[in-house]
Amino acid sequence: MQKSLFEADAPLEFPLRQGFLTLHPHWLAREQADQLFQVFKETLNWEQSQLRIHGRMVPIPRLNAWYGDPGCHYQYSGHQLTLNPWTAELAALRQRLSEEFNSQFNSVLANFYRDGKDSVAWHSDDEPELGRNPLIASLSLGVSRRFSLKHRFQKQEAPVNLELTHGSLLLMSGTTQSFWSHCLPKSSRIASGRINLTFRRIVDPRIDKQ
Repeated sequence: MQKSLFEADAPLEFPLRQGFLTLHPHWLAREQADQLFQVFKETLNWEQSQLRIHGRMVPIPRLNAWYGDPGCHYQYSGHQLTLNPWTAELAALRQRLSEEFNSQFNSVLANFYRDGKDSVAWHSDDEPELGRNPLIASLSLGVSRRFSLKHRFQKQEAPVNLELTHGSLLLMSGTTQSFWSHCLPKSSRIASGRINLTFRRIVDPRIDKQ
């Protein structure tokens, strides 16, 4: 995997109360980000999950796809995602992430926000499968979107809003998922698509106490 032409850019660090964010604005070069966006848009096994809300099944406002090592099963809001084997492009990204940040990612959740009407509601990536204090590496491809965080318990804590641009990488680490929730809000001004890849490590909470 060719490294970013902008890799000399210093990362932006955002120490939170009970959490930590690090943003690499140009983790991928523009040409590489362009190519990967098109490849993933056309080749990933996109599906539109449905969640049970107030007794009825409702399609989520985005497409998603789950990739990982054998046995890396994952569910959220009671929905079990279909496990797909790694593609060459996803595996190359995982390898670079693992080498740069010394973390053995074994899975990735891909979300395709087709336009500004697609979104994700407030939530935390705190499922038991992710273990304690997970490192989440979030790669953005396509149109820039606002990413918002708010403290789950301290309402007086100021929210955090970040603009996640094409080829940027956001690392969420420490106790971020325990104390902060995040969302990608709708926007009527956005007419094009964004693909987000969140690399993570699935653990067995019965035996892995990381």
